[in-house]
Amino acid sequence: MCLGLSVTVVRPVNSQGVDFTAVHDTGRLVQNLLLTLACYFLMCFYLYSADGRAARHRARVEAGVVALVAMAASVATLAVPRGALAGPSRLTDMTIPGVAVFYLCTGFYMAYAFGTAGRWSARYAGMSRRPYATGLWITAVGLCSVAVACAVRAAFTAARWSGALVPDRLTVWSAALLTVSSLLFVVGIVYAGLHTRVAAVRLWLRRRRDHRRLAPLWELLVSRCPQIHLQPASGTPWDRWRARGVHRRYHRRIVECRDGLLGISPYLVGEGEEADLREVEPAELARRLRRATAQSGPTGPSAMAVPLVMRRGGDRAADVGQLIAVSDALRGLA
Repeated sequence: MCLGLSVTVVRPVNSQGVDFTAVHDTGRLVQNLLLTLACYFLMCFYLYSADGRAARHRARVEAGVVALVAMAASVATLAVPRGALAGPSRLTDMTIPGVAVFYLCTGFYMAYAFGTAGRWSARYAGMSRRPYATGLWITAVGLCSVAVACAVRAAFTAARWSGALVPDRLTVWSAALLTVSSLLFVVGIVYAGLHTRVAAVRLWLRRRRDHRRLAPLWELLVSRCPQIHLQPASGTPWDRWRARGVHRRYHRRIVECRDGLLGISPYLVGEGEEADLREVEPAELARRLRRATAQSGPTGPSAMAVPLVMRRGGDRAADVGQLIAVSDALRGLA
């Protein structure tokens, strides 16, 4: 919020570009104070994440530092001639002591705050796992780069205060560094959440695809054993497309396929045959399922149900993969 307000607070209010707080350059002061507060709140985010008494004490100390910086910037603003701070910093006369003090106070504080936050980001990145570690490393690089850019701009201010000339090329490069660093910071902040959302979308798409691929097996088993069909939970028309609805239908179909295979298993072993159905290839199992749907009762020496599809030592993913393989084989037999 402070960053957003700092961008809008000095925007012109009419086509002539009149600053609505031009008296004593209050607009520039408010903008820099908001930036300073944003840096302080960023530090507090890291401090309070530690959730300790030392962190709370450090936050109070940092608040005192912010108050001193704000006081110095305010006094410097009141001491300069009217309009001295109204223009861009690269065009401002830094030989005026109040102007130089104003930019040095805020510039060095922002370099300190961003550098400290970058160091904490790097420390937490070393303690985290991916994708959070990756996002924190990007954030750390961005924050440290912003700190370097702020320190460079403060050094330019000090040089111009002493009467030295700073080449325009260096000013442009420092502004570019600040822009790129800010973008890196934003990318690092959103990286973990974006990575999680992308993974969730990929899982959603894969389960929708697997749900459709299981349709031939499910339809055959429901036609043979209608009692396995589970009644869907009541929901909205949009439930078909929502992530929760897709996952629920996916898991329900897997359960129905397992129950159906368990119920039809006695019909898959011929008389005198002792084959382990868990070791039967998907194509052969699909052919047996086709034959079994035409039978009206169990044949063979045993009508006892046996587990199908899942191989010994397999996990859930392997079980689902073999269900899909059998379903694909049934589709090929159609």
